[in-house]
Parts: sequence; structure tokens; C-alpha cells
Amino acid sequence: MFNFEFQTPWVLLLLLILPFFIFREIKKSKQKKASLKISSLKPFGSAKSNLSRYKPLLFVMRMLAMALCIIALARPRIVDVTTQIKSDEGVDILVTVDTSLSMMAQDLKPDRLNALKEVAKEFANQRPTDRIGLVEYSGEALTRVPLTTDREMLVSEIDRLQSGILEDGTAIGVGLATAINHLKDSKAVSKVIILITDGVESINPSADLMYVSPRQAAEIAASKGIKVYTIGIGTNGQAPFPTGYDIYGGLIFEMRPVEIDELLLEEIADKTGGLYFRATSNETLKNIYSEIDRLEKSEINEIKFYNYTELFAKFLLPALILLLLEIVLRRTVFKELI
Repeated sequence: MFNFEFQTPWVLLLLLILPFFIFREIKKSKQKKASLKISSLKPFGSAKSNLSRYKPLLFVMRMLAMALCIIALARPRIVDVTTQIKSDEGVDILVTVDTSLSMMAQDLKPDRLNALKEVAKEFANQRPTDRIGLVEYSGEALTRVPLTTDREMLVSEIDRLQSGILEDGTAIGVGLATAINHLKDSKAVSKVIILITDGVESINPSADLMYVSPRQAAEIAASKGIKVYTIGIGTNGQAPFPTGYDIYGGLIFEMRPVEIDELLLEEIADKTGGLYFRATSNETLKNIYSEIDRLEKSEINEIKFYNYTELFAKFLLPALILLLLEIVLRRTVFKELI
């Protein structure tokens, strides 16, 4: 970050004496004016000199030179501030998001997934020193962003989350296990998973050899020192759920009961030392992320480096040129007028 400043700004107060010199010069020029009456100008010839009208320029040059010298004495400079952040007590966080089709339910505005994306982006930007990654899951899991401090890439990938892209279903255990796999070897002081879902585990264990149950995943997380904060997203009662597509490719919505396995989410959180939250609106979802942000604080060491670019020469050199020019003109061109 670049800033302009004066090292000794009080020196600029000397500029206040310039009006005094200007006033004195005006007063002196008035006192010097005198008249002489003669009968004829013929003895002086017809030649005229315009030098006298330019003589005040000498004074103007001197005033400008003095002003520039005062500014130079105040030491104008540009300060380049470079901030280096060291976090010796950092937190590694995996945001693990359910992207099943039900996340398009419109009990949050405009829908669950887009409401979540906005809050998740704000959360990521508020934690510049932590490594944060992104995992999405539905019937299977996919790592969108490994642990990183690159907020631009992370926010971009959060924006790209879409429902119904992966295999249909809700494999909470597989999503959790995928996040654990990225955190298990982390050297961070605190390892955290934020697990978001709007439903219940709905994968047949026999259908996938890679299946991991939510409880098995929770036990692994606890053994690795990984804390899991679980969030059940969805209103109480009924909500407009997507049930299919119309002939134009738009979603068709029907009112259906909201079913979230809160007991399972509470069990996962308790087993790993985390907490369970229920997000029933955009506001409560934002408050939940704020609470997690408060609970998982990093100890930040901030080091600032200052690089100074001195600018006094840019003012002093023109001042010296003006003074030199004024002296030369006063002793040559305007000599006979002084």
C-alpha cells in the first residue's frame, strides 16, 4: 500500500511567512513610484523598454523558490507498506457442503445452496490467515479446493457450486471422510470441518465399496483430533422442494416436510468436540458462521515493512534552478533597473 507523507510536516508552517514578504514587496513597490515633470521627451529618443514591466517576475521566482525549499525541508516521501502475516496458531478448515438436489429448496432465499454460498464466501474472506478448503458431496464426494490461503480461488469455487451435478443421494459419511482425509496430516493447531446438510443419510452401504458411515467417519475425526461443526439447513415444518423439471428445463417445486437427521448431526459434533447448529433462515445461517468464526480464532502475528521513497530532490532542484535564474537575470538583463 502506497501513502504520501511529510517526515517533518511542521516545517510547512514556514510557508506562512511568504505572505509577509509578498505584502512587504507590494508596499515597497508603491513607495518607489515617483513622477518627474519635463517639457519634452525628445532628448530621450523614441525607443522604449518593456523590461520594467517584467521585473516583478524576479520576485515571483524568488517566492516560488522559497516555497519549494520549504516543501523540500519538510521531507516529502512515499511510504510503501508491505504487510506480512504469520500465524503460529493457525486453523485449517474444510467446508463440506451437501449439494444434493434438495439444497435447491426455497425455504431460504433465494434457495438453501445460494444462501449458503454467500455466507461461506464472507466467512472465508474474514479469515485471511487460515487455510480453508472446500468439499462438496451428495451421493459421492468431490474435493473442489484443497487447503489453501488463496481466497480468490476459494471464493470462485464456492460460487461454482451447483446442486444435482454429482450422483444423487446424501452420503454424509463419505463427504465427512473426504474432508478428514485432507486434514488428518495437518500440522495446524486446530483442525476443523464445517459439515452442512439438509437431509438424512440416504446411501445404500452395499452399493459402494468406498462407503463410510457418518458414525465411522466421526470416530476417525475424533481420533485425528479433528473438530466437526455440523449445520442442519432448512426451516421447520414444510418447504418448497424441487421434484423435477418442466418442459423448459426449469425446476418444479412441491411443498414437502423438511427432514434433517438432527440426532446424527448432534452425535457427530459431540463425538468430535464440535457443536451442532440448525439454520432455519438466512439470518440464522449467518449467525452460525459468525459463532464458528468466534469459536475458532487464530493467533496472528503481523509484521509490517516500510520502504521510503524520498521526494525532496523533486522540489529542491527546481528551487535551486529558479534561484540561480533569478540571480543571473538580476545581474544581467535587469541590472540597469535595480
